[in-house]
Amino acid sequence: MNRIYAYLILALLTLTSCHSLEEWDDNPRGNFESLWKIMDEHYCFFEEKGVDWNEVYARYSPKVSNQMTSKELFDMCADMLNELRDGHTNLTATFNTSYYRKWWSDYPENYSARLVEEHYLNFNYLSTSGIDYAILPENIGYMRYGSFGYTIGEGNLDQILFYLNSCDALIIDIRDNGGGNMTNVETLVRRFITERTLVGYISHKTGPGHKDFSKPYAYYFDPAESGRIMWGKPIAVLTSRGTFSAANNFASIMKLLPRVTMIGSTTGGGSGMPFNSELPCGWGVRFSACSVLDAEGNTTENGIEPTAGCAINLDPAAAINGHDTILDFAIEYLTSGGGK
Repeated sequence: MNRIYAYLILALLTLTSCHSLEEWDDNPRGNFESLWKIMDEHYCFFEEKGVDWNEVYARYSPKVSNQMTSKELFDMCADMLNELRDGHTNLTATFNTSYYRKWWSDYPENYSARLVEEHYLNFNYLSTSGIDYAILPENIGYMRYGSFGYTIGEGNLDQILFYLNSCDALIIDIRDNGGGNMTNVETLVRRFITERTLVGYISHKTGPGHKDFSKPYAYYFDPAESGRIMWGKPIAVLTSRGTFSAANNFASIMKLLPRVTMIGSTTGGGSGMPFNSELPCGWGVRFSACSVLDAEGNTTENGIEPTAGCAINLDPAAAINGHDTILDFAIEYLTSGGGK
């Protein structure tokens, strides 16, 4: 079993057993109180978000009435959860799932698949394991990984890196990658390291208090096994605000590796490992319960910033003329010797 997942299972078992669960009536008041209490005792980012959960209760509790319809209750509870500004926090009923969108919707759209495929790849690229790849005219390898939900096969990754082996540098485009499975993060990162590498820490709730956390647990990645194709040349990782969750974790790890440059905009964050619970009425609630820190012990919930001097947005005017200003910046950076 993947080490990080083994730890998370232990952490979540601890989360569910660290204190007794209260029972609530299945009516609007009971469901509201249950939701507020679940979050109060188990959510892990109150401090990072700067949210006073008691103050939130004081504002929302007077709105609850046992005469409310299910939709009215759902909408009010969703609004309360949105106070956390967390894309990993959702309320689910048979008729709707709440989702906080402003973590990305209030920011520029910094990726266009059509722009890249038409003007840089000429619609001529290879695809496997959810990765599109090609060699750009500047002899730079290009990999587009749109979701860490696509399983990366080790053999497929060998084929990709073998194909790109003659290139002088590599661009990994994870703009608008909304996350997925962290096992795929490890599979990919292992091709870029030469020794056992500290890649982050995990801390989980140990009690109901907002500051009741375990000591951060270090986790490491090892290089890919002997015989696999590795990459040791310069890398540029392209990011956008839509780079979230497992993709955010990948960015936090890659940023601290040698010969790697982060180019684009600050990622969307989403470093909390989700946990699920249920209200008396059967609605599900998902929320961040375990905090993942980077290898320097810093929170990554608020996103990973580009390398100094490499923050750039997609210029809509340039895009009309076939130019992806983020990708252009990366190509110029790498061809001029950056990242070495």
